[in-house]
Parts: sequence; structure tokens; C-alpha cells
Amino acid sequence: MENNDEIIIHIDSDIQKLIPKFLKNRHQDVVNILEALKQQDVETVFTLGHNMKGMGTAYGFDTISDIGANIEKAAMEKDSEGMRKLAGELLDYLQRVKIIYG
Repeated sequence: MENNDEIIIHIDSDIQKLIPKFLKNRHQDVVNILEALKQQDVETVFTLGHNMKGMGTAYGFDTISDIGANIEKAAMEKDSEGMRKLAGELLDYLQRVKIIYG
């Protein structure tokens, strides 16, 4: 079931200039995860998940940290379907997130 509801995130205006690049890089992570899965490169998926886990909360995106942690765990378990599903969850989140600065 697809959910089209917006996800509202409040971000400190002090880091407003950093957010577009941060989100663009997360979109690229989705592409990189799917490509790594085609190559059976679990190590790359693990690293991408680990980095997301560390950066998401720092930028105000706890959900990205949570998804990253789950990607990291799926990579450790070599769960290709789980990694693919989580990449989809990340993409869905990125498409629905709306930022309010303040």
C-alpha cells in the first residue's frame, strides 16, 4: 500500500544551506545501493547504511538514521531482499519529506 502523505520535518535554519545536498546525496545512496546489489557488493551497501545511520540525526532526519541502521543490519545478514526493500523505503521517505526551516 502506497502512502502519499507528506512527512514534515523541522530543521534549524542554521543548517538550511546544507540540506539540499544532504538529501541529493541520499537519493544517490538509493541508486548506489541498488547498483551494489546487482554486483552482489554487500560491503558497499553496509558502508552506505552505516554512513546514513551516523549522519541522519545530525541533520535532523532521525528516520534516515533508522533506515540506515536497518540497511547496515540487512547487509550484515546478507539479506538482499531486505536491502532492496529498505532502499525503496528510503526513496519513498525522500519523495514525501517536506522541510520547514525555523
